Amino acid sequence: NGGSASVTMFVSLQPVEATDDAFWDQFWADTATSVQDVFALVPAAEIRAVREESPSNLATLCYKAVEKLVQGAESGCHTEKERQIVLNCCRLLTRILPYIFEDPDWRGFFWSTVPGAGRGGGDEDDENARPLAESLLLAVADLLFCPDFTVQSHRRSTVDTAEDIHSIDSCEYIWEAGVGFAHSPQPNYIHDLNRTELLKLLLTCFSEAMYLPPSSDSSNTNPWVQFFCSTENRHALPLFTSLLNVVCAYDPVGYGIPYNHLLFSDYREPLVEEAAQVLIVTLDYDSSTSSSPTVDGTTTGTAMDDVDPPGPDNLFVNYLSRIHREEDFQFILKGVARLLSNPLVQTYLPNSAKKIQFHQELLVLFWKLCDFNKKFLFFVLKSSDVLDILVPILYFLNDARADQSRVGLMHIGVFILLLLSGERNFGVRLNKPYSVRVPMDIPVFTGTHADLLIIVFHKIITSGHQRLQPLFGCLLTIVVNVSPYLKSLSMVAANKLLHLLEAFSTTWFLFSAVQNHHLVFFLLEVFNNIIQYQFDGNSNLVYAVIRKRNVFHQLANLPTDSQSIQKGLQRKKKTPEPISRTNSQDGVSMEGSRPAAPAEPGTLKTSLVATPGIDKLTEKSQVSEDGTMRSLEPESSQPPSEGNPPSAVSDGEPWSGDRRRLSSASSSGQWTPTPDWVMSWKSKLPLQTIMRLLQVLVPQVEKICIDKGLTDESEILKFLQHGTLVGLLPVPHPILIRKYQANSGTAMWFRTYMWGVIYLRNVDPPIWYDTDVKLFEIQRV
Repeated sequence: NGGSASVTMFVSLQPVEATDDAFWDQFWADTATSVQDVFALVPAAEIRAVREESPSNLATLCYKAVEKLVQGAESGCHTEKERQIVLNCCRLLTRILPYIFEDPDWRGFFWSTVPGAGRGGGDEDDENARPLAESLLLAVADLLFCPDFTVQSHRRSTVDTAEDIHSIDSCEYIWEAGVGFAHSPQPNYIHDLNRTELLKLLLTCFSEAMYLPPSSDSSNTNPWVQFFCSTENRHALPLFTSLLNVVCAYDPVGYGIPYNHLLFSDYREPLVEEAAQVLIVTLDYDSSTSSSPTVDGTTTGTAMDDVDPPGPDNLFVNYLSRIHREEDFQFILKGVARLLSNPLVQTYLPNSAKKIQFHQELLVLFWKLCDFNKKFLFFVLKSSDVLDILVPILYFLNDARADQSRVGLMHIGVFILLLLSGERNFGVRLNKPYSVRVPMDIPVFTGTHADLLIIVFHKIITSGHQRLQPLFGCLLTIVVNVSPYLKSLSMVAANKLLHLLEAFSTTWFLFSAVQNHHLVFFLLEVFNNIIQYQFDGNSNLVYAVIRKRNVFHQLANLPTDSQSIQKGLQRKKKTPEPISRTNSQDGVSMEGSRPAAPAEPGTLKTSLVATPGIDKLTEKSQVSEDGTMRSLEPESSQPPSEGNPPSAVSDGEPWSGDRRRLSSASSSGQWTPTPDWVMSWKSKLPLQTIMRLLQVLVPQVEKICIDKGLTDESEILKFLQHGTLVGLLPVPHPILIRKYQANSGTAMWFRTYMWGVIYLRNVDPPIWYDTDVKLFEIQRV
């Protein structure tokens, strides 16, 4: 095997002249190696040794390998030998680049120019020579549209009239039908394998981001991505389209035939995974620092909207934000929904389809689509197709809730639902009956998608991993946002909401952390929205409120003296469980479901940066009579003066007064609740509507029970269904929606999460394993 020979050469610590072709050619002349071979033959220790002891050899190797790729791109790779050289250089660079990135002294190497590598080829153009990184990226882009290597040739004749790689219009060679391209090329697994290797190298180039620590300054763009997605890359549009279409057109079921994947090896899947990963990395763009790239322009005949303003310099973000044709949206949404539902299909038809593993990348992609293209977001919410995205997300959230290695997955699922819940249509869509019976570890219920959402959220809060606590505010904000539109909650879901209120309003929970009372405010807001706007169909919830009326009375009479506060905190020591798991009347779980399992010991996970609090993540909008929303200016942080009642807006908003008290406490280290602090928010608890409801209905319900000797729920429910509170309740409050607000904190969170997923998913070969990554820590469960 010539391979091992070349490795021993690699360790040659004596400088070797760049002109010694016989020496350097050994590295790529080898036939039939695979990327796995290269990883096995070139150990990390040896790369580092050359880097430290013989830097000129490492520099020459990189420069030579890039030169070979450039030559391959220039010539069009017509011979098998040329293709083999290109692939071997590709594999070698994929192996070496992470070791260049991990050393700060080397990080600028690829951005320096190499003497004699001028753009015009002659030695005299040194002043406009390209940096090595640019030459590498342009060569990879060209090679991704190289006839008979990565795309089908359109010519049907001999080699000598082969297409000139510089004159071909790569838009005619888009890899898959879909957005902006109608023709689906014949599948060719060799082309798929070659594309996959080139995309792996591209992803490795982009991974320099992993070697920089997370910073709050999200403006530091990735120079590799920035150049690749700029107008310098003449293939930017066809490549963006190819990646998007390859992902959205993929059908792992084996072309509709169950169990087909057991008979045929699937060459497409590795390409689809690689494409999804490259796509989300190129779309890593902080939308909060720029004006949103989309406005509603009129529709033109092209796949991309031409009438929009130029938008961001990153062409991939730009193109994504300008897709606007209904059929393109339909293609993308159907594709993403099909792939996200794949693990669910597994549960009731085991092994019928190949199980895909890249759902986290798909969720990031879906997030980017909704965040950068508002027309796509509105399209998703226009029909009940949004439920085909919702159900898989709820399935993942429920399944991952006890597994600390999947906390990132929990966050992205919740962020997507928060983004969707800011739009009225999402709440309306949730009223569709839920009939799909995906086996999930939740109580059996009959009801709507809203019931499913509430029941899964209750499970996450009461039996999820404790590291999910920062998400509670987010989960309840989603329920608040949809609550004014929920026509009829099932008894199971109604009981879950009251169980949460019960758990969150115990004195020890309220007094044990400065923001815990916010959760009670959110739940009261949910009850108020449903009672004020959807009273008629919600007799189950009204009945549950009446049954648990003591919880509301206890809140109204919450003690505020120091002694009671201390007593409340003592109780916490006796019950360390975050939330009682008893008395939530769980009932039987769905048939065929498995309980959510914790992470296996030894599972690798990557650390995540903290996410901003819910008040930073969202901004409030008020819904007017006609359904339009207007943004509410952030209120001054003055607490309302004690005398007058708080306004409708601050009514459900406990945070205005917190901030200063918090800071005074945090300077001394330990925060302790004070009577003043409890009074400051207790006086704002929005209990008027519920108290009025109880005042009117409780005597009537008690009278029925006495008169008819009733112990039967159904009679009481029948009475409540026909009851009315018209004219008896306070004037309805305006509906407040807390819409997701892009900010640099979430942009940084997405960057660390996305690269963490990519790091952990690339195990064969393990591209970044054991290198000195700085963006996150790798931890073992």
